[in-house]
Amino acid sequence: MISNSEMIRIRRQMQRRIRDVVAERRRARQMEPVAADPAGDPTDVRATPDTSLPL
Repeated sequence: MISNSEMIRIRRQMQRRIRDVVAERRRARQMEPVAADPAGDPTDVRATPDTSLPL
């Protein structure tokens, strides 16, 4: 049986590992060169004009 304090220690250790992996993947994504698509990505929200606002 795992004690309550041991369970808390394990949970914190797992959260720390997850946070480290997320940060590592974020750094790796930021280091990747951005592939520019001349046609534009239709799923990219920034590429489509906002039609919800009146002219």
